[in-house]
Amino acid sequence: MKILVVGGGGREHAIIMKLAESKRTEKLYCTPGNGGISRYAECFDVAATDIDGVVALAKKLAVDMVVVAPDDPLVLGMVDALNAEGFMTFGPDKAAAIIEGSKVFSKDLMKKYNIPTAKYEIFSDSESAIAYLKSENSYPAVIKADGLALGKGVIIAQNEEEAIEAVKSMIDGKQFGESSSTVVIEEFLTGPEVSVLSFTDGKIVVPMISSMDHKRALDGDKGLNTGGMGTIAPNPFYTEAVAKECMENIFLPTIKAMKAEGRTFKGCLYFGLMVTPKGVKVIEYNCRFGDPETQVVLPLLDTDLVDIFEAVYNGTLADIDIKWKNECCSCVVMASGGYPQSYPKGLEMHGMDDNGQVDGVFVYHAGTKYTDGKFLTNGGRVLGVTATGETLQAALDKSYAAVKKISFENAHYRTDIGQRALSAK
Repeated sequence: MKILVVGGGGREHAIIMKLAESKRTEKLYCTPGNGGISRYAECFDVAATDIDGVVALAKKLAVDMVVVAPDDPLVLGMVDALNAEGFMTFGPDKAAAIIEGSKVFSKDLMKKYNIPTAKYEIFSDSESAIAYLKSENSYPAVIKADGLALGKGVIIAQNEEEAIEAVKSMIDGKQFGESSSTVVIEEFLTGPEVSVLSFTDGKIVVPMISSMDHKRALDGDKGLNTGGMGTIAPNPFYTEAVAKECMENIFLPTIKAMKAEGRTFKGCLYFGLMVTPKGVKVIEYNCRFGDPETQVVLPLLDTDLVDIFEAVYNGTLADIDIKWKNECCSCVVMASGGYPQSYPKGLEMHGMDDNGQVDGVFVYHAGTKYTDGKFLTNGGRVLGVTATGETLQAALDKSYAAVKKISFENAHYRTDIGQRALSAK
């Protein structure tokens, strides 16, 4: 098969490396790709959100399969456009992608179908939102932009002052553009977080290995929210009992709810979960592979990813036995100094062979470009330094050994990825 992957980050690099393992893969293409991806797939300069451009590219290349990885093109309806032209496409259509595209939709869906989630209210004007915050007087409070905001549209306010500022900056100041013209205010849940990506063909749901993201920029879960500073898999808090509870109360009910709404979901559905003292609750849904969760989940997959994608498209996922390696995986994100706020681009990177000079490591590129034989930084999250091992500690030791061999000016990374998971055992 000739396969085109849409997107250009660490998640897409991880997908491409797993597709490259398949005997069925003849040629890999990616748009727009990045420096690391360009070593394994032919890259094109078509933006991931350019629906007409991607359809035209798929036609020109005469590909057999298209994988739409990021949230924006899915929410915009890229899969619908590709399917209409007869391409086998992995990813949900526009009607189903709303589960991530609108927090209001997903919260209302959970309420309607009794899927456990945090208590919430929805506001489109700051006055009534502030009045609600004052009447609840419960902190921390969670304030979320309704639409997509690069994984950063959530503010956890520690007090009334911070909450009011968040509401005003989102609704009145349009901090995240039109995405934050409506906000969801939620109760703050406590407990370990678990990310579970799942394959679904709209009929059955097959959870992947669980993972744990580290969202805050600084050690000790301090600092600003980011798109994710590192991940580990499997997540020790996702026990067999928790998995059973999730399948019965969350995973299957969500698939059935979407079908009942006329929005059958086919693709990768991501469940962001919190294991609270009152049971597991949904924090968020994503309509695609998570980033950087994909970077620790796919290396542990022991089944041909091309076969899985094809089965999801054909509605025959029940016919595949999806197997996983009995190992652990860790990913440490190396980010640009200043991320998630402003940061420079174009800094030269050193020590950049794929495995960072450490056996058992692979370096996924997130924000890089390859010019004149050199890798340069080209984004906030630059690399995901990933390793597998028989134990989580073994995987982490390899990841951090490789991180120390890679350098670029003002490189920033957390030194405590996986520590909460290690202390849980």
